[in-house]
Amino acid sequence: MSTPTRITHLVDGRPWSGTAERTSPVFNPATGEQTGTLDLASASLVDEVVTSAAAAWESWADASLARRTQVLFAFRELLNARKDEIGALITAEHGKVLSDAVGEVTRGLEVAEFACGIPHLLKGGFTENASTSVDVYSIRQPVGVVAVISPFNFPAMVPLWFIPIAIACGNAVVLKPSEKDPSAAVAIAALWKEAGLPDGIMQVVQGDKEAVDALLTHPDVKSVSFVGSTPIARYVYETGTAHGKRVQALGGAKNHMLVLPDADLDLAADAAVNAGFGSAGERCMAISALVAVEPIADELIGKIKDRMGKLVTGDGTRGCDMGPLVTKQHRDKVASYLDSGVADGATLVVDGREGDVDSDGEGYFLAPTLFDNVRPGMSVYDDEIFGPVLSVVRVGSYDEGLELINANPYGNGTAIFTNDGGAARKFQRNVEVGMVGVNVPIPVPVSYYSFGGWKNSLFGDTHAHGIEGVHFFTRGKVVTSRWLDPSHGGLNLGFPQND
Repeated sequence: MSTPTRITHLVDGRPWSGTAERTSPVFNPATGEQTGTLDLASASLVDEVVTSAAAAWESWADASLARRTQVLFAFRELLNARKDEIGALITAEHGKVLSDAVGEVTRGLEVAEFACGIPHLLKGGFTENASTSVDVYSIRQPVGVVAVISPFNFPAMVPLWFIPIAIACGNAVVLKPSEKDPSAAVAIAALWKEAGLPDGIMQVVQGDKEAVDALLTHPDVKSVSFVGSTPIARYVYETGTAHGKRVQALGGAKNHMLVLPDADLDLAADAAVNAGFGSAGERCMAISALVAVEPIADELIGKIKDRMGKLVTGDGTRGCDMGPLVTKQHRDKVASYLDSGVADGATLVVDGREGDVDSDGEGYFLAPTLFDNVRPGMSVYDDEIFGPVLSVVRVGSYDEGLELINANPYGNGTAIFTNDGGAARKFQRNVEVGMVGVNVPIPVPVSYYSFGGWKNSLFGDTHAHGIEGVHFFTRGKVVTSRWLDPSHGGLNLGFPQND
């Protein structure tokens, strides 16, 4: 067994040289081997890093849009050139297959490309002669030091949802990655220095709850962007806003896919397998509840089961279809739902504990799992399992399916599969979910739109990336200006008139 690599913070463009009071192990989930030892930040170190970012921020905020754009374009080129390397880091610590890992980086790259257009995105409005010789115009300015707290399931893409836009808008960023798979975030952060970003504008602190709490309460942190489970998202939102920060906290999900009787069932089966088991189901946009409008459930389940039998689960570096779950504890928790589902009365059609695995060592594997006859009130339906477990819920009509989806406390993503344009249009209008797919199982918006759900899937008013991201990382200011003609004179103590 090789000696674990030290993984540490990135402070002022350089790896931290101090000695950590606490550390955390990092594992390869495909083998169970410890591959890294992560330094965990204390509250005092977080304070030092934020203070450094605050000191560096003002000069970057004053940098021209031309200068910022040069850095953005250089970063885009570097990230594109290194995406395979970063994908390999993701697979080594998260476990997702290499193609999926590189795809994650590519989706993040799209946000960097969007941010390259920041001169246009920051344009304000101008009204000449709003009143006689009075002009009114709007500008947007950076907020200062911003914190990004990212989850384990997308260690590259989620930080890239926020960081390029925040930096393009003139802010300084402090990133706190997941302690389960931190290396990809460090590698991406290092590219900013190579792209010409001044030291102090992109910092990385590794850590756990102590580091998170320090960021949420630090007076120099002006905003917090978070993605994770709903309970933690609620905590981040409530704590951050209580300390005067603007917060966008994206939470959990229970995404439904409604399949109508007129749908192409082969297309629907492909979509259910792809969306249910990609990245081992560790996606906030994964389809975990398939709502089948009778009489198609039996035929659809047969097609899904057939496709599941062709999937290969194993080490993500071996060309498998699905990799392991991120930790042993998480794998065991997900596997416990299989017994719970049976005990609650659901039918276990495919048991992922019985699947073959292509891997060396003791990895954290659970093959794709399928339940039928699932109903609200069962834990496999009510909980966000965050694993490769797909539940089929049978309903008698479109209206019953829509009511089921709208009654769920989550509202992140949903999809409808149908060949009826009227039904699809009605669904996208009436479903109470933030992101909707029509014959598209994972409706993650492109970068120039914004990502975010409704209900318990989002705390805060602003979604990620797109124009909402630009607005989150800037503050609006309106200027009313009058430049008097040199020949003008006299006094007038009255209130200004709109004439």
